[in-house]
Amino acid sequence: MIRRIFRIPGRITHSIPIGLWAINTFCQRILRINANCEFMVHFTSRVTGNVKIGKDVWKSFALSGGCYIQGINGVEIGDGTIFAPNVVIVSANHVIGATHQWTMQPPISIGKRCWIGANAVVLPGVCLGDNVVVGAGAVVTRSFPENSVVAGVPAKLVSRNSICDNPR
Repeated sequence: MIRRIFRIPGRITHSIPIGLWAINTFCQRILRINANCEFMVHFTSRVTGNVKIGKDVWKSFALSGGCYIQGINGVEIGDGTIFAPNVVIVSANHVIGATHQWTMQPPISIGKRCWIGANAVVLPGVCLGDNVVVGAGAVVTRSFPENSVVAGVPAKLVSRNSICDNPR
């Protein structure tokens, strides 16, 4: 009987620890931090602009703290993509000499089932194909095709990942 009672919060919170669920909800709904988002966001992360996410991506937003997602020119993240803490995704740069203006650039597109490591940075106009792995600390300045593993500053192709050819 007691085991069933403790399983109920897990079903309600979808594998997000109940304490984190409560803090995230309080910050988002009461304190209005990231209130513009339709999905749960970690209380230490910031999400602004036009951000569209696929199925189950919200779990990374809820669990991964210290992230900054700026969607002025748009950010699209595919189904099943996960990311670690302190990831930065920036879709627009400032105009040089006019920091209150933004440059128009294509949106950032991140494919399905991608994995973005801790402290990685994805810059404007980048398109990542499905099953791309971005190494921790990488700075992604250009686009990469599906099934790629990228790392470094700036990010370079490390290998083609044949393991990811089979979807999860």
